[in-house]
Amino acid sequence: MNDRVIALQRERVELLRFCRDLDEAQWTAPSKAAGWRVQDVVAHLGSGCRSIFTPASVKIMRSSDIERTNDSFVDVRRHWTPSQALSEYERWSRALTIAAAGISRTPVTALTMPLAELGRFPVGLLLAGAMTFDHHTHLRHDIAPALGLPPPPTDATRMAVVLEWMFAVLNNQLRSAQPSWLTDPVAVTLHGPGGGRWVMCAEGLVRSRSETTAADIAGNATEFVEWGTKRVDWHNRDVTIGGDKDYGCRFLDWVNIV
Repeated sequence: MNDRVIALQRERVELLRFCRDLDEAQWTAPSKAAGWRVQDVVAHLGSGCRSIFTPASVKIMRSSDIERTNDSFVDVRRHWTPSQALSEYERWSRALTIAAAGISRTPVTALTMPLAELGRFPVGLLLAGAMTFDHHTHLRHDIAPALGLPPPPTDATRMAVVLEWMFAVLNNQLRSAQPSWLTDPVAVTLHGPGGGRWVMCAEGLVRSRSETTAADIAGNATEFVEWGTKRVDWHNRDVTIGGDKDYGCRFLDWVNIV
């Protein structure tokens, strides 16, 4: 629980540091997130933090299309100045880190809540895990590369939380879709900071990681954020498949973590 809060706090510091050096042209430049300028991505993060404390949280929980809901929050902020977007983010992200830290020390952290079509998640993971993933992904893969700037560094604590969230979403996606072709377990081993091994079948994550698998996929933990969210094709990253390669390819093509 503490690692999630620490990860979120570190990502918040990183985003504020990065954004305070941007000039007007950089703020209004197109990001790698389709249809959003750099300041729109920051507005998305700020509105997401703020929504936790307003009735907008109900809209998110009940949404059937979380991406469209996120777009609607950004749309009402498009006329804002960059300083307004950053101020909202700074204020409400601070409130979120305080709330996440407080809740992490209570039984509430284990209660589950829905997040749109993505399913249900423990409150502690939903508050700090989801937002750590959002910060990490938007800053390093949507903002920095769009501006031709080097992505900020990360660490094992932050990457572990990012991966925890991604596999929690993937678990729910598998349980919801239960693809008929996924008849045997698949393992994904990620090397580097925060890495590990996850075994999956049509019913979701398999608790026993020693289970026999039909395909064994290996890759880099930091690159998984890119190809796991379909920002890049997995063929263009350091991904290898052991066992049934066709089966592994089909699984990789299916993965699309929102």
